[in-house]
Amino acid sequence: MPTSLQRTTPRRAKSQERIQTLLGAARQVFSQQGYQRATTAQIAEAAGVSEATVFTYFPGKRELCIQVIKDWYDEISSELERDVPRLHGVHAKLSHVVRAHLVTLLADGSGMCALVLSEGRAAEPELAQVITDCKRRYTAPLMDCLAEAQTQGQIRQDMPLRLLRDVVYGSMEHVLWDAITTMKRPSIDTTAEQLTELIWSALMPRDTSLAALSRFKDEVSEALRHIHPKT
Repeated sequence: MPTSLQRTTPRRAKSQERIQTLLGAARQVFSQQGYQRATTAQIAEAAGVSEATVFTYFPGKRELCIQVIKDWYDEISSELERDVPRLHGVHAKLSHVVRAHLVTLLADGSGMCALVLSEGRAAEPELAQVITDCKRRYTAPLMDCLAEAQTQGQIRQDMPLRLLRDVVYGSMEHVLWDAITTMKRPSIDTTAEQLTELIWSALMPRDTSLAALSRFKDEVSEALRHIHPKT
């Protein structure tokens, strides 16, 4: 005779599967329609369930949107938390973050980015705080790197990290809005290279010889790492 645990486990697994299906459908709908135009009926249809099923698992559209945003940020933040520490040198880390962020903005997550930007500016306090917390985690890998580089004198020390963060991510946000308004997507590789060099020049200390030496040291370290990889 089946035990209570045996009966409950498949039921829980099915519920978790249903939740993931709903969240996947919600991400698709929110990305395409935005928050205001998206409806729970559309989400239910995309998930292949009744609208009543949506409310079985989520109190409403707002809560569903919050979970979608948190899950998406968890994915893209986890990738940076994994990849950035493996790179050597400030320039290499900056270059990686810029390109990864542009891919997110202009390709893989463009719909989610538009959703976050619009909701982050016009959202109610609860959602605005969620987005703020998610952004703080997302930008942390690069900001931790820049904070350490400031301490070591590798980048300029006369500017607060907050402004340096705005220089990095604000410039890329403008690239996104330009792409949205003109309906033209720039080359990600070219834009990433140009932005990296532009931002890097803004980060360099006033003593440019020291900055050049720091960059050279980073490049040599990176080259040696490829020549003699750790086993």
